Amino acid sequence: MSENGALRARLSGLAQEIVKFGAVGGAGVVVNFLVFNLVRHLTGLPVVRASVVATVVATGTNYLGYRYFTYRDREKSGRTRELTLFLLFSVIGLVIENGVLYVATYGFGWGSPLQSNVFKFLGIALATLFRFWSYRTWVFRALPVGESAGGDASAADAAVRADASVADAAVHAGEAASRAGAPPPVRAR
Repeated sequence: MSENGALRARLSGLAQEIVKFGAVGGAGVVVNFLVFNLVRHLTGLPVVRASVVATVVATGTNYLGYRYFTYRDREKSGRTRELTLFLLFSVIGLVIENGVLYVATYGFGWGSPLQSNVFKFLGIALATLFRFWSYRTWVFRALPVGESAGGDASAADAAVRADASVADAAVHAGEAASRAGAPPPVRAR
């Protein structure tokens, strides 16, 4: 596969991942706002506490969406590790999300229902950037080339991908060597 083709494939895969992450996240935002406004208006909990409750509920629904929709093709062998990291990064996201709301409400005195929802939305947006990076990097790790979450990759497919990776590495090594003035490496046949 050419460099342009490989780049296009990676960008296409990333775009698909972002769309799936956004779909699950969008559903999570709806859950988050529904629970936030219901808890805030029906229970009398302070704004940030109501937001924390809503974030926890949305985090639970999002885990299911990410694991079984967005990242269903990712590694599934270490569920305890996965869930531990998901909860750790979700708590950090909760602090980011609700920290924005806390500063707006208690730091600036912006506590009307409209202002609370606007700053909750801004907090969710900032936390989403962090969550996307952390979940895809640490929680739902990509499988090594040639493996499939369902275990249905054939040995021939894996061998072809491995051979292509070796060939790409050899080409890049040869290009680097020629730019440095050294003779290109000898490729075994």
